[in-house]
Amino acid sequence: MLKKYPFRYLQLLALLILPITVNAAAPEDNSASAASVFVYGLPARTELPVSLLPISPAVTAEKAASAGHYLAMAGLDLRAVPAAPADGSAQDKEDFRIIFDWQARRTTDQCARAKAEMSHSYEVFFGKLGLFAAPTPASVTGFFRNVGEDSVAAHKYLKDVYKRPRPFVRDAAVKPCLPQVQGFAYPSGHSTMARLFALILADLVPARRAELLARADEAGLFRVIGGVHHPSDIAAGKALAEVLYKNLLKDPQFAADLRALRPLLK
Repeated sequence: MLKKYPFRYLQLLALLILPITVNAAAPEDNSASAASVFVYGLPARTELPVSLLPISPAVTAEKAASAGHYLAMAGLDLRAVPAAPADGSAQDKEDFRIIFDWQARRTTDQCARAKAEMSHSYEVFFGKLGLFAAPTPASVTGFFRNVGEDSVAAHKYLKDVYKRPRPFVRDAAVKPCLPQVQGFAYPSGHSTMARLFALILADLVPARRAELLARADEAGLFRVIGGVHHPSDIAAGKALAEVLYKNLLKDPQFAADLRALRPLLK
């Protein structure tokens, strides 16, 4: 997809990605990833404060039982992920403004491409970029399947924390061009996984970092275009991916498995 629109498409994505300042809830972490998130919409944007909900890293029965392949949710501090916007708040209203704007101008082709990415996996998000030999080696797909388990465990945990309904559930005027998926909206699982995979791949192939992150942004944007996510769901997924990757890098088994992928790159 990015090969088809190698430069102009990335420019378009850049115009659609605009920063929203996030109040720092964890002063000890002043990194860019903890300080800002992104939403998608029209070029004119106002800065909106986003409060961070302190989510205790203390073990609860539910959290302790939730685990991915490398990570256990009980061991994660997820306070860097912005809290879901309150119903009717300025950010919530902005979410719907963006959703309705896309609904009015989305194309049949955009909806078709979004529909082609209903599932989330390495092959869906990055398989066409030719980073590894074709067909993709089983060890590569297995690695990303394992990482995907961590992504799913984390986003499902937060979905259950916030219980934010999908936009088409909240407002009947939202008309998705994708099947009306079940489950809660915040954060977006697609955004979380695509961003997490992109961060990993960008470390493996630094020269293609901008392309990989743009591809992940596109995957998240498709969910807004399709009408099944709010823009802030996508922003939260990106923030969650950053948290997960920082924690994955501390895991010796993940680090070893990641090193094993390098000889398989094209």
